[in-house]
Amino acid sequence: MVELTRRNLMATSVAAALGASVSGVASAQSDEDGDTSGAPSVKGEIERFASTALGAEVTGQFMTQAGTLFFSLQHPSRMNPAPFNSGGIGYVSGYNFYENDGFDELSVPNTNEEQSKVRVANGEYVLLAQEGDNIANNEDLGMPVTPEGFGVEEFAGSRYTDLGYTPDMNQFVPTNDGGTEGLLFTNFESSPGNVTRMPISQNDDGEWHADLENTINLANTEAFRDVGGTRINCYGDLSPWNTAISSEEEYNHTRLSYTATTSQIVEEGSGIGLIGAAQFFNRPNPATVGDSEWYEEYNDGVYPQGAFALSGVELHAYYLGADPVDQDDGENTTTPIGEGYPNQYRTGYNVDLREPDSETPQPVKYYVMGRSAWEAPDAQEDQKTVYLSTDGSNKGFYKFVADEEIPSYDDPMALTGTLYVAEVTNEDPGKGKPPASTELELDWIPLGSASNAEVESWIAEYDDITQVDYLESHADTDWEEDLEAALKEADEEVVANGNQDYVSNEEILAWAEQHEENGPDGVDEELRRIPFIETRAAAKEVGGTVEFRKSEGIDSVEGAEPGDYVYLGLSEVNDGMADEEGDLQLDRVDGGMVYRAELEAEYDISTLEPVIVGPDGTDPADVADGAVVNVDGIFVLNDGRVICSEDADQYGRSYPNDCMYIYTPDDSDHSLADK
Repeated sequence: MVELTRRNLMATSVAAALGASVSGVASAQSDEDGDTSGAPSVKGEIERFASTALGAEVTGQFMTQAGTLFFSLQHPSRMNPAPFNSGGIGYVSGYNFYENDGFDELSVPNTNEEQSKVRVANGEYVLLAQEGDNIANNEDLGMPVTPEGFGVEEFAGSRYTDLGYTPDMNQFVPTNDGGTEGLLFTNFESSPGNVTRMPISQNDDGEWHADLENTINLANTEAFRDVGGTRINCYGDLSPWNTAISSEEEYNHTRLSYTATTSQIVEEGSGIGLIGAAQFFNRPNPATVGDSEWYEEYNDGVYPQGAFALSGVELHAYYLGADPVDQDDGENTTTPIGEGYPNQYRTGYNVDLREPDSETPQPVKYYVMGRSAWEAPDAQEDQKTVYLSTDGSNKGFYKFVADEEIPSYDDPMALTGTLYVAEVTNEDPGKGKPPASTELELDWIPLGSASNAEVESWIAEYDDITQVDYLESHADTDWEEDLEAALKEADEEVVANGNQDYVSNEEILAWAEQHEENGPDGVDEELRRIPFIETRAAAKEVGGTVEFRKSEGIDSVEGAEPGDYVYLGLSEVNDGMADEEGDLQLDRVDGGMVYRAELEAEYDISTLEPVIVGPDGTDPADVADGAVVNVDGIFVLNDGRVICSEDADQYGRSYPNDCMYIYTPDDSDHSLADK
């Protein structure tokens, strides 16, 4: 029996899918699953530092070098009292993590008053800016507009979430030596996506102030539209070269649902029940393929993985300048959008915001690092190695290694390097074993090498594909004569045989065969694009462990060297990690866990060691209340402690709020504060 939790109940709205896969895909743990040994457990100590307002995740955690903690108030309940009923960006006033000696652990939020606001153990949570604030160019904070200046929210169409409601990542780029002035870059997890740049400064009494008059929505700059805009900007990283990197959590990149492979579809002669959301990207009103009526009729009752993230694609088209021909008395129709429809291969990347203090920062999409639902990158101190976590069910864990230091390229598009996917190589890894006692051994499979410019040139070949093409490529009926009949024919054809407007199944299998025979550098020139724009499908075909469930926050201490750790949070351990197939067959822990991996020579990692394990879905409140549940964000402090932020399914907890914990490893060395 599926437990009725906050996430299950909210998932009828697309906003509830933020940071989560779709309701019903991964069921909550039942009594029949039994009690997983070591769940929960911690190798060290965890202490609750904050609880957020009802309905909100704890997102955007960032610690300045001087010890100020920033985090965001993302999609709080509208029923909370002001100011905790609107999205916002704030910091902890009156407490310094590096100067103050510890903190008094925060109690669980028991009363309605405690549950309806943001609470911190020491100091006070102060909001710098909120949804609806007026900023430069007479715009609203976080709100994308069309090239003509019309608010995107004015158009009819499916919504990924309310625009401006979902601040996530915060990365602070100091502009003075003392770190008391700088630029705060904040992601907005929406479609169209957005990043704001807010000048902030700290006065002599330690308080921070925002300069809203000079705060800008980067989404509304020509530079952002030139790269196709961004979608679902989640977390990110502060690079060793002192720029903010924003991650596009493009869930609808999945051309295959869950455990399905391209070879399986070809062998079975049909994609029915196996096909994912990406195949419907240019369908008129694409989000409706996530409606149960649609997939019951066309897809044998199987939800196309990632379909919820097709919401907002048409708003993204209007943001880029497409003519909104599908508007009828405030309703969205299936009239196909033509010229200006977005290219699906232009979103789903890590975006480096170069020239951060210039009039307009320049977004550089790292196409060569692959395309996925990126939660965050973790760029290492060698400035060449980047670890990449990707959210959702049955996803891979990736690494990119540049040929030269990334900032050394005068033109970022000249960046060259190799993309890898992890393979878990334990013999019988985790079969019937609890995650708490199971280390995961990794090998890295090279998928391909290219330059950023090469991948962009391959992507450009798909720039002119529109919703009209979906109908004309896949239906015999003339859509201008009978749109309903043409759409039905096209849907049936795409489900069975794939979307012929994009990379084909045959191209993926040809690449995989040549990769196996000749290695990643021995494939035909026209196939080299495959692992960079169809990263997950490619990784599945060559043996990558594409089974990780909700691989989210990833981070290492600033200035990390071999011997330091990379921490990786998995919000849930179920689905592909806990089934009876593949490389991972662990006991399930719906409360998730945190792994760490020691950096080796050349900044490699080869072993994931469990250090925090969340509770079972069956654990009672006296157990679940004191555990980290569904860890989402990870941030490693200079003293070796780790911030763990929740996007929590509450299970048996006595309270409904998400919390932030401070994890102190058994072997932490507080002398690292001076590192």
